[in-house]
This record gives sequence, C-alpha cells and structure tokens, in this order.
Amino acid sequence: MTTVAENPVDTFRIAPVAGHIGAEISGIDLRHDFNDEQIAVLAAALHEYKVLFFRDQQIGHAEQIAFSRRFGAVTPSHPYDSDAPTEYPEILAVDSRLYEKRFGRRKFSYTNHWHTDVSPLINPPAASLLRADIAPERGGDTQWTNLAAVYQGLPESLRTFLDGLRAEHRFGGKQPQWAAESDYAKKVAAAPLITEHPVVRVHPVTGERVLFVNPGFTTRIVGLSPRQSDALLELLYAELADPAYTVRFRWEKGSLAFWDNRATAHLAPSDLDHLDVTRVLYRTTLEGEVPVGVDGHPSVSISGAQFVGSPQ
Repeated sequence: MTTVAENPVDTFRIAPVAGHIGAEISGIDLRHDFNDEQIAVLAAALHEYKVLFFRDQQIGHAEQIAFSRRFGAVTPSHPYDSDAPTEYPEILAVDSRLYEKRFGRRKFSYTNHWHTDVSPLINPPAASLLRADIAPERGGDTQWTNLAAVYQGLPESLRTFLDGLRAEHRFGGKQPQWAAESDYAKKVAAAPLITEHPVVRVHPVTGERVLFVNPGFTTRIVGLSPRQSDALLELLYAELADPAYTVRFRWEKGSLAFWDNRATAHLAPSDLDHLDVTRVLYRTTLEGEVPVGVDGHPSVSISGAQFVGSPQ
C-alpha cells in the first residue's frame, strides 16, 4: 500500500518495493527542512520496511548529517576510522580508492559478507544512511535482508531454542578482511571490539524479535562446541541470505539508502574486483542502544566502550 504525506515543500510517497523489505520514497528533497510530523512518518516507514531508498538527492556532507540528526544522535564516522573529513567527523567514506591503503588489498567495501554495521559494539548503531557520490555504470549493488522476517520464518521449536542463546561478535569476525600486517590490523588489535549479544534481540521500538547474528562479525554461539556453533550459524546464515527476505538496490549518483541497523543485515558488492572502476559512498550512523534479549537481559561487553554521538 502506498502512503502519502503532505509536505509544504513537496508531497512525498512511500512505495514498498519487495515482499518483506524496502520502500522507495519519491517526491522528496532532503535539502529542505521537515516538521516533526513528517519525520515521524518517515521513522514509522523505516521501522515497517526496514530500509528506505531515495533517488536524485542533491546533498553534500552537511545536509546528510543534518537529515540524519532528525532521527537521533549522529555518531563519529567509525570506531577505527582515521580518514573522516576534518570538518565532518561524522562522515565515513566507503571509497574504493582508500581501501587498498587501509586494508592492504584492493577492495570496494569493508566486507563482502552479510553484516550488521559494527555489531561488535556494545551498542551497535540504530540506523545507517549511505549516499552515493560516484557509482559505477554497472555492478556495485547492495542488498539488505529483513532479520525480523527471517526469525518469524523459522520453525517455532528453533525460535524457542534461539531465544535463550548468546553469540560473540568480534570486529574482524572469524576471518579478518585485512592483511595481517596492515596498519588497520594493528589498530584493531590495540583496541578490540568484542561483545556477547543475544542471538535474538527485541527491537526497542517495534517489539519485534530479530535474529541478531551475521557472518561478517559473529564468531561463535556461547556455550556450544565449535562444531555445534559452526553448524547452527551456517544454518542461520543460509536463512538470512534467502532471497525471499531481501531487496537489492542499484546505486546512482545522488541515491541514498536509510536502514534500520537493529533489524537488518546488508551485503556489499563482490562483482567489481575485475573492473577498473571507482565507487564512492558516504555513510552516517545513529547512536544505538544496548540490545536486550527475549529474557530481558542486555548484551555484555567483553572489550570496548559504548559508541556515542551528538544530537547537534
């Protein structure tokens, strides 16, 4: 169903684009101010559809940060980022030109595994906004999956079992995406991020139960043997990658995606390594809360402090 919201500047429409996830917002200009009612409409759409897509937005860093702040406190760019613009420390550059220097190998994104942004934090970001500045003419799409729908699609007996489990999330995951001797590897080793999160978290806004593991950062299920843990995680990863729960987005200059990081995982492209192209996107993230499990118990930090932002 299409939702219409009246705007004194424009009329914007919210149109779902896939069966379980995603909606395209049209008739909207993110350079303009929005009143609280309009922001509430967009926030409700975000919680319902998990990721919102905007096209043809003529904005820069300042406008992206300002729009992000309407939904919560904006964090610094990333716990390990040293390349954020000095005047805009909230901006993370997802820039293929930087990754070879940073990770010691040619890359187009931090990881090519399904992941939830910075889930090894004790309080992973509540949401992320990603804006395309340079997009290749072909390839480079991003996919998202609805982790609330994935959880609901599991058999009841498996859901009950998962509700009582905890998992370790470690920055770098089981197989870090950087060269062992790179500066980035040394930076992570000096200040590791490790947290035990519930395998199923309760969304603080919607109350939905959300499968909260991902192959980019989750390393093991606490209390299971390595063989048992690996087998269970592989089963869950196959479920979250099921195309039935996903949506795919084609980037163009001026495209922006806004996703609920508490209820989704996303997959960066892996189809560009053989092409001589440049891909540059800019991300902001909103401060998140400490996840809480079905049992009411919060996540526990093994290493690393809360990552906080500023509302202004």
